[in-house]
Amino acid sequence: MELAELVEVRLHDPAAVATRLAARVPFAGLGRGERLLVIAADHPARGALAAGHDPSAMEDRWDLLRRIRTALARPGVHGFLGTADLVEDLTLLGALEGKFVLGSMNRGGLAGTSFELDDRFTGYDAAGIAAAGLDGGKMLLRIDPDDAGSIATIEACAHAVDELADRALVSLIEPFWSTRSQGRVRNQLDPELVARAVAIASGLGRTSAYTWLKLPLVADQARVVAASTLPVLVLGGEVPENAEAALAGWGAALELPTVRGLAIGRSLLYPPGGDVATAVDGAVALLGPRPEGVLTR
Repeated sequence: MELAELVEVRLHDPAAVATRLAARVPFAGLGRGERLLVIAADHPARGALAAGHDPSAMEDRWDLLRRIRTALARPGVHGFLGTADLVEDLTLLGALEGKFVLGSMNRGGLAGTSFELDDRFTGYDAAGIAAAGLDGGKMLLRIDPDDAGSIATIEACAHAVDELADRALVSLIEPFWSTRSQGRVRNQLDPELVARAVAIASGLGRTSAYTWLKLPLVADQARVVAASTLPVLVLGGEVPENAEAALAGWGAALELPTVRGLAIGRSLLYPPGGDVATAVDGAVALLGPRPEGVLTR
């Protein structure tokens, strides 16, 4: 199916979206010691379209879909994280068969707005994630001690954790300690502050049984992941100037006991040089089997 056909389905047969989601081959699960690689692409729904030095890199939806399809087709890629529009496009295009799929939940904290940290749940809810046959939901939790909007987001995330757990679905929380500088929200990557955000995120909801964390790569990764026993996926962040250094950082993080995979978006979809397949293959190469019983600090 190509772009014109995708639009025709959406225009004339919108019920096909639910039909195709219901018929999608589910994720078979991870083997013992196996680690995940998830392609993340939920930035556009928050109005964040930049990648690298291009402020509108993610603006062209068909180009974005082409890049995601290339990434998902590479051997060793397990899944996708995105909003309903992208999940549904990719399902119609046949790109999510057998994949681990997470629906992005709170996209109301639009980039650059005064209400950015009052991050409303404008994407998937737990009921929608279950109805679509997805494996869980992802939420962004930015905490600014000087912005009262943070508490609404904390509470909403706690409720989402409960609602997903009630359905035995994964909650993937991406926590940051944040501050606003010159009108722009900036995430603080000092290990002490990241660890504090991890501790807060880990305690949300009436159970943590289905909660995972999505964490940035920081200077003292061992200190950060030691703040919780929850499974961790390391995120890619901004497109790196030095791709080899980024790979080395991800590889080092994967040696830590609670880090069970990578959730990478722009760094693999818009790599320096533009070769998505090669960038993804480099990340896949980091995911060799971890020795059982090895705890590295």
